[in-house]
Amino acid sequence: MSSNPSQGMPRLFQAMKDAFSLPDLRTRVLFTIGVLILFRLIAHVPLPGVNLAALADVFSKNQLLGMLDLFSGGALRNFSIAAMGVYPYITATIIMTILVPVIPKLQALSMEGESGRNKINMISHWLTIPLGALEAYGQLTYLRSQGVIGDTAVLPMITMITAMVAGTVLLIWLGELITEHGIGNGISIIIFGGIVASYPQLISQAGLVGGGNVVGLVFFGLILLATVVMIVYFTEAHRRVPVHYAKSVFRGGKMYKQSGATHIPLRVNTAGMIPLIFAMSLVLFPGIVATYFMARGSDAPNFANTIYNWFSPNTALPVGIFYWALYFLLTIGFAFFYTYIIFQQQDLPGTLQKQGGFIPGIRPGSQTKKYLDTVIGHITWAGALFLGLVAVVPFLIQIITGIHLQFSSMGLIIVVGVVLDTMKQLEAQLVMRRYEGFIK
Repeated sequence: MSSNPSQGMPRLFQAMKDAFSLPDLRTRVLFTIGVLILFRLIAHVPLPGVNLAALADVFSKNQLLGMLDLFSGGALRNFSIAAMGVYPYITATIIMTILVPVIPKLQALSMEGESGRNKINMISHWLTIPLGALEAYGQLTYLRSQGVIGDTAVLPMITMITAMVAGTVLLIWLGELITEHGIGNGISIIIFGGIVASYPQLISQAGLVGGGNVVGLVFFGLILLATVVMIVYFTEAHRRVPVHYAKSVFRGGKMYKQSGATHIPLRVNTAGMIPLIFAMSLVLFPGIVATYFMARGSDAPNFANTIYNWFSPNTALPVGIFYWALYFLLTIGFAFFYTYIIFQQQDLPGTLQKQGGFIPGIRPGSQTKKYLDTVIGHITWAGALFLGLVAVVPFLIQIITGIHLQFSSMGLIIVVGVVLDTMKQLEAQLVMRRYEGFIK
């Protein structure tokens, strides 16, 4: 495996310094920062008719909402028009990724190059609207049952759902503006901004600053640093599979044979953070449903309260072990599942055969497919175990340091991944300008 995480931050700072020396890149960076500021302003525009005091009380009693609020950057806690963030679009994208190899028409579209990918992306945009409306209705229904919003008629409910969906669409549009006129993947940058914005409140709530738990704070910092290093290493790690190309070129009335060698970089963590999203969604779902039927106030706990405790990340030991063990196993399972889907869509054996490439010592066709499947299966074990370990980092922090906080390792993976991706895109822009003679 190959990886070089040691020079990440110095390279980023140097790239930012070089970027600000060029007017066009400086404009792109400042545009990205400006859109992020606008996103944070939108996240504080509340929906009308929301009882903020009752909402704060609900958050203090429901730890699952606090976990979901982490990814909205506080927009859910404020119940703003951006309470759903861009996650309905992420869900739509994941659904389309799964459906493409299953539905022949979508599979045919994916093979049409850029135009086909644009059509699939457009379908994802349209699918975002009903998914967002469904999620908004679920959130409003739950908050109405908790007294956060009053009993609303059909028209006010439709208005609130429309406002929430419009907020999501607005964030998607801002993200695409960043992709076009800024630096980095816009949707990822929006998610990054929401997660980072929630960290100061998270730290203050956990009492990490001025709390007196110096030993716990030191251990927390060390574990967090080790986790970041591990994320960088496995994000960049890949297995190089050697490939040779042999082709014939007709030149000067004669046929010449040419050959070349390169490699296929198979990523150890091909699935990225998608398995964590799948696993978290599945393991949180029973607890979220249980909140609708739980006993309230001084009433005796019912079966729904038990389900909520079993599927809550903040339940005390030993019951809490069930949640984290299930999360760990589901993450590993989804890592293999999603990697298999992505690998099948790439069709590397077919691409190699069309381009006249072959792996030394392996026959083209079915033998190449079998070999690549074996390699990707072996390295995915490392990536899956890495994701599973990162998934339970909050649990390990709680055991080792005694610090109890709504920390999401998935959010940390997103933050580190976005920083690395943005750094690569910034460096690519700088390399292009050095080649064109703008930088000396």
